[in-house]
Amino acid sequence: MLAAVIFDFDGVIVDTEPLHYRAFQQVLTPLGLGYSWEKYVAHYMGFDDRDAFHEAFKAGGRSITPFELDKLIERKSRAFQEGIADGVNAYPGAVELIWSLSGRLPIALCSGALPSDINPILKRLGLAAAFDVIVTAVDVAASKPDPASYLLAVERLSHAFPDSSVCAENCIAIEDTPDGIASATAAGVAALAVTNSYPADRLKGATLIVDTLRGITLDILQTLV
Repeated sequence: MLAAVIFDFDGVIVDTEPLHYRAFQQVLTPLGLGYSWEKYVAHYMGFDDRDAFHEAFKAGGRSITPFELDKLIERKSRAFQEGIADGVNAYPGAVELIWSLSGRLPIALCSGALPSDINPILKRLGLAAAFDVIVTAVDVAASKPDPASYLLAVERLSHAFPDSSVCAENCIAIEDTPDGIASATAAGVAALAVTNSYPADRLKGATLIVDTLRGITLDILQTLV
């Protein structure tokens, strides 16, 4: 029986990847480390800010100190906040699915984004109180595809709901990237993938691949565990 559902954030609930890309370019281009949208999708999408900056500096043959990294993350976060000031769009069916599950079984958010990037959007979408557990980039040392974030989400759900017997094998992850699917499955969590960011042939490893979350129900999710 399905015990819990774990949602990714960017690319699953909201269409924010273009905003993240533009924020990165605002910071990196003046440093001579900018890259194309195609490069972002092919390589950087799915990294948290920490690893994305490390990769950009590595690609440019340059090193970065922890102090410099912290400052760049702050600058990128400010640029992202400016980008979302005019609002963001939820993907079709995402908010409806979250509220259809909330209160019926435990649900978690498992994202490589920062809380400062996530919380204003959840509030704007009316989802601030929807999730029982939230795991973000500040909670783990490694970003997806490392399984750390999903392992922590399952651990926190099991502690929060001791009578629900939550474990990796009876959870479902909802993801949109190859790295996200790899992170979930490496933690023992089956994944439903939605083609918001990548075509279906790039989402191998998912138990089910759909074009939209519209029409996804608890009964459908139950069949995946």
